[in-house]
Amino acid sequence: MLKATNLVKRYGEITALDGFDLEVEPGEIAGLVGHNGAGKTTFFEIAAGLVSPDAGDIRVEGVIGVAPQQLALYPSVTVRETLRLFGGLAGRSGQALKEAIDRVAEEMVLTRELDRRVSVLSGGQQRRTQAATALVADPEVLLLDEPTVGADPETRAALLAAVRRRAERGVTVVYSTHYLPELAELGATIAVARSGRVIARGAGDELLKGLPGEVTITLDDERLTVTTADPTATLAELLRGLDRPVRGVDIRQPSLDDLYRELSRVA
Repeated sequence: MLKATNLVKRYGEITALDGFDLEVEPGEIAGLVGHNGAGKTTFFEIAAGLVSPDAGDIRVEGVIGVAPQQLALYPSVTVRETLRLFGGLAGRSGQALKEAIDRVAEEMVLTRELDRRVSVLSGGQQRRTQAATALVADPEVLLLDEPTVGADPETRAALLAAVRRRAERGVTVVYSTHYLPELAELGATIAVARSGRVIARGAGDELLKGLPGEVTITLDDERLTVTTADPTATLAELLRGLDRPVRGVDIRQPSLDDLYRELSRVA
């Protein structure tokens, strides 16, 4: 599990974290979202033990696997050597480490690249290698900071599947992303960060409740678009009042993007 309480971190006149609270249970995927400068990366650095907070407390139980936002790989060594290094740093060795490397390489579609140098890999393969460094030690806590930024579809699919499997085994996951549909696909709870603190926390469905969606009806000569908190009911009402042929109907339910825009507006 992971629990951060009232974290504060300042860099000179800049306050990166200003009372940051976040608790994530084993088996939970917590999606951490927010604009650049919201404090997400600083939180990850503190949770990973790379930076000390100026105030507050953080408790992380178990081995930690970290995939930072920026690629942090040695270009002159092979994928296998990279995974051996990171697994060894986490205390793995011998046959157990070898099996873990083979297993995570297959999981991240890297088996054929194990003996290739990192420098000759494609961008997607490097992204998958970085994710594999966080997974190879079978951590109890997984910290993923924008792990799919710039990733190709194969990389994204492999990583999301790996994250889901870890959560099913009871791993605590914190997953930062600007690509909000990933969190819906992962079934993640949501933590929205702004100005160094979490301003909303909960299940996606709960946070979306009451936010407006849209109904669009296409007629022969015009399109009607209505913003509404209940798109399905609004559509039924609109259809009852129409005496012209309907050529098309589109319902857009409230999304995580709508949630973030609304919270950013009122915070």
